[in-house]
Amino acid sequence: MKKMKRIMIILAVVISCLFSVAMAQEKKISVVTTIFPIYDWTREVIGENENIDLTLLLDSGVDLHSFQPTAADIMKIATCDVFIYVGGESDEWVEDALHEAVNPNMIVLSFLEAMGEDIKMEEVVEGMEEEHDDELDGEDEEEADEHVWLSLRNAQKLVSAIAAVLGKADHDHAETYLVNAADYANMLAALDREYEEAVSNSTFKTVLFGDRFPFRYLTDDYSLNYYAAFSGCSAETEASFETIVFLAKKVDEEKLPAVLTIEGTNHKIAETIISATADKNQKLLTMNSMQGCTMHDVQAGVTYLSIMQENFNVLEAALN
Repeated sequence: MKKMKRIMIILAVVISCLFSVAMAQEKKISVVTTIFPIYDWTREVIGENENIDLTLLLDSGVDLHSFQPTAADIMKIATCDVFIYVGGESDEWVEDALHEAVNPNMIVLSFLEAMGEDIKMEEVVEGMEEEHDDELDGEDEEEADEHVWLSLRNAQKLVSAIAAVLGKADHDHAETYLVNAADYANMLAALDREYEEAVSNSTFKTVLFGDRFPFRYLTDDYSLNYYAAFSGCSAETEASFETIVFLAKKVDEEKLPAVLTIEGTNHKIAETIISATADKNQKLLTMNSMQGCTMHDVQAGVTYLSIMQENFNVLEAALN
């Protein structure tokens, strides 16, 4: 009888422990972010708080513009407490995902909405290849430029918005989130000042991309001029002869020392532009728009600030 009583006590303790663990797990706040910059900013705001379960949804290296969510992705969004995404045309699938939400208290943050009047529209500059399917009833459909994360100034505003929604979901740590966001914003501002000083002292004030151009927010921050083969959200992959000739001529006219590309392995257009210039000796430089970063990169120590520092080094080389 005593043996049975002892077994019952042990079972009660085990069940109690398992219940406590389950309750602790249930209390964790689930935060789902779509792309790497959002994930990294949110991680910085969270700090050492272990009460948050943070997820990077686009973890396959697929570009934001090409991503198609799986059933598992939809489930992660449907059950999370906080969902943070860009909110542009590439995120149109989000509406269906949120329609499936089973958490009535979910807090959603759209970066484009948070940007308010600071949002910019996609623009087609001289020489840029236009989209072949953008016209509707003879009129161009205006589209917001989604690449808000590529501005250190936007980043400071958006990090503050992240701290606000985390504070709503986790009142006990709201003040900590605000402090962490302010500390991180100071680091963003410091790098922003480095960019501003470097551009101010640079030989050239124009960049030319033989590629898509997702860096409009960044170039506008520092009053740089730009030319590119395609807009930032363009689905085009082939540039016309006219586009190549125009961009090569601009390189010659501006005497630019470099032609830029974004991350990826296909730099054929940029190479063709260089080969069509008079000197044919420009550097081919690459800036990272962070659209394909994964958890593998995170585990390797890659951060938003480390990439923006690398972009700074590339931009400085392109302007001097």
